[in-house]
Amino acid sequence: MVEIPETGRQALDADIMREWAARGIDTLTRHRRGVDELNVFPVADSDTATNMVATLQAAFQGGTPGLGLEALLDEAAGRALLSARGNSGVILAQMLRGLADVWNADAIDAKGFAAGLRSATDAATGAVAVPMAGTILTVAEAAATAARKAAPFGLVSAARAAAEGAAEAVAATPGQLPALARAGVVDAGGLALALLLEALVETLTGSVPTGALDLLERHRVRAVEEAEQVPRETGSETYGYEVQYLLEANAAAASDLRHRLTDLGDSVVIIGSRAARDVTTFNVHVHVNDIGAAIEAGIERGRVHRISVTRFADGAVHAHQEPAPAPQEPAETRERVVVVVTESAGIRGLLAAEGCRTATADTAADELAAVRDGGARNAVVLVDTPDAARTARRAAQNARREGFRVTVVPTGAVVQSLAAVAVHDPDRHFDDDVIAMAEAAAACRTAEVREEAEGYAAVVGGADFGVHDTPAEAARILADRLCSAGAELLTVLPGAGSDDGIVTALSHHVREAWPTVEIQGLPAGDIEPLLLIGAE
Repeated sequence: MVEIPETGRQALDADIMREWAARGIDTLTRHRRGVDELNVFPVADSDTATNMVATLQAAFQGGTPGLGLEALLDEAAGRALLSARGNSGVILAQMLRGLADVWNADAIDAKGFAAGLRSATDAATGAVAVPMAGTILTVAEAAATAARKAAPFGLVSAARAAAEGAAEAVAATPGQLPALARAGVVDAGGLALALLLEALVETLTGSVPTGALDLLERHRVRAVEEAEQVPRETGSETYGYEVQYLLEANAAAASDLRHRLTDLGDSVVIIGSRAARDVTTFNVHVHVNDIGAAIEAGIERGRVHRISVTRFADGAVHAHQEPAPAPQEPAETRERVVVVVTESAGIRGLLAAEGCRTATADTAADELAAVRDGGARNAVVLVDTPDAARTARRAAQNARREGFRVTVVPTGAVVQSLAAVAVHDPDRHFDDDVIAMAEAAAACRTAEVREEAEGYAAVVGGADFGVHDTPAEAARILADRLCSAGAELLTVLPGAGSDDGIVTALSHHVREAWPTVEIQGLPAGDIEPLLLIGAE
């Protein structure tokens, strides 16, 4: 028997990667509706392919031109991390991270290709709190195993084997996940991955495998609105919301958050750079009923921003915008109180004049009990120190046992609490109000002037920007850094030991150097540090 050498490209480089990405985007776009209609697990929200297309577009379209394979994938994985949406998009972003971790050469052969699929599979599986058989993870596992076995025969053979293995695994998913069997469909995420692998084969050889396409046509038998709604296979209740946000934290905090969110809901996926040891950005995804608790859990462990909430009942997405009309709460539940817990007496007086309830860490529990006893049905509690947050959470737990709805939002600094209060709207749905306030607090960057033995330290978000001879000089450095990053409003709180001259000099500097930035001074007087600045 004479072996016939396989035809097609035998090394995967940056150009082929770009071509594969473009063809994959085109393939999923053309078949987006069909794949979306098969989406019944974990929630029948008809967006699997839509989210994966959006993730790939964010990763590969508009990137830096001329990059080699290693740099291209590293950039693509980073862009996907920040832009991934939905369960399928987040998992795909983590698979890109897995490829980037091992495809660190100018060109990848068959062995490297198989190693990349293995890394991508392991990274995605590790990001999911409770991996389920019969999902995209099962399909990725089959593709990686098939690629490894075929790798000795060349890249094209490995790619073909991966695509064929993926399609076979997709066909088997109804037998692994009862939700799919009852709906009469295959797993949508796994099918989308199989289509992407077939797009790679087409990129390498010019020929188009049809295994995944055949499955799509065979199982596209009913639209998602006709599919049976089924309970979670874990036995948990049906969750009404998808919550997603970016979290700046360290790996230990992200791991701790995973456990917390698993207690609150399901479909927990947290992705980030696997190699990161210090503070990095993680994309957090979970399905819950208690939106506020899911956001609070992130805020407790780092800086939360770009919050997005989807209500499965109507598909409304709330992110940096007013929400679509939502079911109205009963009138009595809209009787909402904002409680701000801070040690600054000056700020407490200011907030009380604005209609907020205020407390210290020592009086937070009593204040929350008074709010509940006074007839309010729900409350948002803003706290600016870890000690106050612990106290408020204990008080909130006690209140919840008695049917009182309360969410604690740790802000990290009193200026962030002020930013949250500024966007509070008692007429909003409770969850929407919590989202808006948490987002406003997270978007407010903080800076401090601290007096030290050798001078005055300038600190932005925990990062030290030198020690200066005078507090006015340190304040000016901080203001310039905050304004150059796009601030529109600076809020200045002088602390104990400060004087009016520092704030006056800073105001003059900002108005001259940054005329489009508004600056306001508040009478704090008793806070630490010497000067606290919030930038919005």
